[in-house]
Amino acid sequence: MNRRITASFVSICSILLCVTSLCAQSTKPKFKVIAFYTAQEDKAHISFVHEANAWFPKMATKYNFAYDSTKNWSNLNPEFLSHYQVVLFLDTRPDDPAQRKAFENYMKNGGAWMGFHFSAFALTPSKYNQDWDWYHKEFLGSGQYVSNIWRPSPAILDVDTKFPATKHLPKTFKTSPNEWYRWEYDLRKNPDIRILASIDSASYPLGTGPKQSEIWHSGYYPVVWTNTKYKMVYFNMGHNDMDYEHKYDNTDKTLSYTFSSPMEAKMVLDALMWLGGVRD
Repeated sequence: MNRRITASFVSICSILLCVTSLCAQSTKPKFKVIAFYTAQEDKAHISFVHEANAWFPKMATKYNFAYDSTKNWSNLNPEFLSHYQVVLFLDTRPDDPAQRKAFENYMKNGGAWMGFHFSAFALTPSKYNQDWDWYHKEFLGSGQYVSNIWRPSPAILDVDTKFPATKHLPKTFKTSPNEWYRWEYDLRKNPDIRILASIDSASYPLGTGPKQSEIWHSGYYPVVWTNTKYKMVYFNMGHNDMDYEHKYDNTDKTLSYTFSSPMEAKMVLDALMWLGGVRD
C-alpha cells in the first residue's frame, strides 16, 4: 500500500514539474524591445512618449513580449543592444557618433527597428541638422524634412495589405490627429523602400492652417514605410493634438491620443510583432 502511495506521489510530482516547466516556457517573452526617447521641448511629442510608454507595456503583457524604455542614449552601444531584438526611437535620434555607429551596425547585423514621427526629422540648418547620411538617405530614404500640415488632423490612410506586417488591416482607415510631414525625396523612386501607408485623397483638404501652406489639398504623401534591405518600419505618427490655445496657462492638456485609433494601434502592434519575428 505504501509503495502505491509513494508511486502515486512521485507521478503527481512529475506531472506538476512538467506543468511548471511548460508554464515557464509559455511565459518566456517572444522577443525583447528597448525604446529610446528624449521627451523634451515639444509638448506634443512628450505626450506621445508618455502614451507609448503606458501602451506598449500593456501590449507586452497581452502578447507576451518584453518592453523596456530609457532616455539614456549612452545605452545605444553593442553590449546593451545585444539583449534586445527590437529597438524603438519614440521621438528623436542619436547625435553621438559612437551611438550612431552602434545603431548602424546593429541594423546591418539583423537587428530590428521601429521609429515614430520626429525620429526621422532632419533640417539643415537647425538643432537637428542632416548630418547622418546613412540614416536619413539610405536607411530611411526620406532625406530632410520639408514641411508639415497644421494643426494636427486625422487622415484616411491607403494601406498596402499585401505585406506581412499589414495584411490584417483594412485597405483604408482613419487615424488619430497627427502633424503629417513632407520629405525631401520621393520614396516611390527608391527601389529599396516599400510604402505601407500613404495619405488617401479622401483626406483632403488636410490641416486647418492658419497658413495656407499648412493645408494640403492634393499630392502623394507616404506616412508608413519599410526599407527592404533592413528589418524596420517607420511611422510618421507620434504627434498628439494639444490644447495649444491655452499653452501659456501650462495646462499641457492632450486633446487626442495616437493609439485611440483602433486600426492605427493594430498597425503598430502588427508591425512590432513582425519585427519581433512572430509569424501567423
